[in-house]
Amino acid sequence: MDLNSYIDYLELEKHYSSHTIMAYKKDLLSFMNYLMDEEVLSVDEVNYSIIRGWVTLLLEDGVSNRSVNRKMAAIKSYFKFLLKTGTITSNPTAAYKSLKVGKKIQIPFSSDEVLKLLNTPYDESDYIQSRDFLIIELFYATGIRREELINLKLADVDLSNKVIKVLGKRKKERIVPLVDTLITHFEKFFLLRKKIASSQIEYLFLTSNGDKVYPSLVYRVIKTYFSRVSLKVKISPHVLRHTFATHLLDKGADLNAVKELLGHASLSSTQIYTHSSMAMLKGVYKTAHPRSKNN
Repeated sequence: MDLNSYIDYLELEKHYSSHTIMAYKKDLLSFMNYLMDEEVLSVDEVNYSIIRGWVTLLLEDGVSNRSVNRKMAAIKSYFKFLLKTGTITSNPTAAYKSLKVGKKIQIPFSSDEVLKLLNTPYDESDYIQSRDFLIIELFYATGIRREELINLKLADVDLSNKVIKVLGKRKKERIVPLVDTLITHFEKFFLLRKKIASSQIEYLFLTSNGDKVYPSLVYRVIKTYFSRVSLKVKISPHVLRHTFATHLLDKGADLNAVKELLGHASLSSTQIYTHSSMAMLKGVYKTAHPRSKNN
């Protein structure tokens, strides 16, 4: 049950992110261990009953429906690959239906919380503080994903045209505009960055040792700073991306435009960010409509 060909397929043909590939590999190795315990020695021996047995075991171990669905996405993708390459003649996951999950609503930061943080004084001569504040502002001003930010390169920043080039999911590029305040912060940051590393190091955001920043570092930056201005339990780069989209929609931005800025493949992905905007619209309706109870 060699996974190398499948992993190469995800990376080279499907252009999945390294984060997704690692998650898929982890879930598949877990599934392979289960097959060994069940004395299933070959993938062509796997049937629907075995798939359901693994799902049942996960649920009994306390794994949530949402996490089970995520793990099954990896398994279904793997068996589709095996069917495509002729390794198996039928797909044992074809009849499997995802488990029901409740809608997971992310609560964005308020404008006051974001502005309070961005207006906090910091040492502009310190590389780490300047880097951290630029990371925060870039997340809020562009709505990019954590992995997109980590993989930004010096060449992707075009200050003269006030844009950055972002490499999104499936290696899809998009151009995202920069607000004027970011231009000034970038210029100051570049001067400090020269003291950390030469321009030959292509990645934009670096550690104090000149290495590329990594996911847990970026998460820690957002968690540390926003914990000072917000009491929210959930604080992460994704919440800041959610905040970017919600604040744009609250101000009347077109849903299709927000979709393009976020790099979503379809509007359905963008629409999950509209719940708080809808709450605002309901408030306006109650206040302004002649037929509302308030009037």
